[in-house]
Amino acid sequence: MLKQGSYLYAYGTNISGFAVYYVNIDGLSYISLNASTTISNLNWTSIPPAPPPGLEALPTAPPLIYKSVSYKPSMAPSLLDTQPMAPHHHLSSPAQKVVDRKIFPDGIKTSGQHPPLYDQLRPYSDFPQQIIGETVWKAEDYADNLERWVHVFNAEEINELSAAADKFITDKIPLTGITQDNFVLPKLSALLGSIRAEILNGKGFILLKGFPVEKWGNHKSAVAYMGLGTYLGYFVSQNGRGHVLGHVKDLGDDPTQIDRVRIYRTNARQFFHADDSDIVGLLCIARALEGGESDIVSSHHVWNTLQQERPDVAETLTKPIWYFDRKGEESIGEDPYIRTSVFYLERGANGRVYSKWDPYYVKSLDRFMNVGLIPHLTAEQAEAAQVLEETCHRLRLHMILEVGDIQFLSNEHVLHARTEYRDHAPPKPRRHLMRLWLATPESEGGWKLPFHDSAEKKRGGVQVNDQPPYAPLDAE
Repeated sequence: MLKQGSYLYAYGTNISGFAVYYVNIDGLSYISLNASTTISNLNWTSIPPAPPPGLEALPTAPPLIYKSVSYKPSMAPSLLDTQPMAPHHHLSSPAQKVVDRKIFPDGIKTSGQHPPLYDQLRPYSDFPQQIIGETVWKAEDYADNLERWVHVFNAEEINELSAAADKFITDKIPLTGITQDNFVLPKLSALLGSIRAEILNGKGFILLKGFPVEKWGNHKSAVAYMGLGTYLGYFVSQNGRGHVLGHVKDLGDDPTQIDRVRIYRTNARQFFHADDSDIVGLLCIARALEGGESDIVSSHHVWNTLQQERPDVAETLTKPIWYFDRKGEESIGEDPYIRTSVFYLERGANGRVYSKWDPYYVKSLDRFMNVGLIPHLTAEQAEAAQVLEETCHRLRLHMILEVGDIQFLSNEHVLHARTEYRDHAPPKPRRHLMRLWLATPESEGGWKLPFHDSAEKKRGGVQVNDQPPYAPLDAE
């Protein structure tokens, strides 16, 4: 860590356009690529004494603005009253993104996790007292009305999916290169368009039944599933290994090691959360012996309930005081955590309330809190997290995914959870869900989010450096 004293501090951009922080300490040059990182909250021991490859031109890259600052150990946020505006403090243009198709076969790279645009976050006073519309629903609206949220594939639809999958396999296109152009669904596309609109702007969920996974096997099922998904959004990477086809399966990872274990790789309960994408899809390949059942809730109904019962909690959840762990899945120069809110407003007039939450990522930060890099949760925050979970649980809609079911959910205005489960004894298969994370950019009807990548086709997701996308056919 830095010693107390005065240092020459510089910031600017390097020749590649990255935001760069530069400080000279005891004759050694230290750098950071993350614009949210300043000398008061960076663990400098993690930065090499020489710039990494590609940053040798840093000292002469224009513009560099120098200022003298005093530093003494303190909690985040930064000691600096004002911080420079780096490139990711503004909306990025997808037209500026040029990627190598040898690495990214569909020509689009997942943007990844980012802090919000703090200057576009709105105070609690701007949030609605009550949300109205189709996104606000109660469990009793749907529990006994399956026809309102369940669609059973008919023979014609399955035949169209089957033919498209067979052609894709015959054409020997990599699964990571699947698009609407090479997975054509002339008739089913109309249904999927209406489903997409309902997920984005309506109740936010649907259950599709009758997908013949046992007949098709993992390979053809994966092709048909991902091909279907391209009509809802652009698939994004779900972890640091570039998995665009995820697998929710117990691999024996220890769920108590939450600072480095992703819970979807365990059989533990998953509390109410939203994933780092606009839409999440789950295709059931095999059920557990017991448990592993699904709960969902309208986050807009939750918001209204909090406003009525605990407005103090609602206000706490709108403040950008929440740190989320990245669990080691960050690119060079990025912070290992993100400071953000739980509830946001869309950009622009009449912005809708957007939720982003996962308690496992909030409660796994002791390694940073205990050394003073970020503050511990306050009693107010701990209570807000508990009240949020309890409210979601009380208002939940419960469902069980059978083999061949596909659940698609909005991550904007629906939170989802899973009960703990126990698998069958071998040789019966373990519980297995294929997962898709799908992005819906603003230009194609997506929400106007307060993040710099909101206009990009593959906004959100998890992207580590230039890790290529990968679509494994089973968990690994």
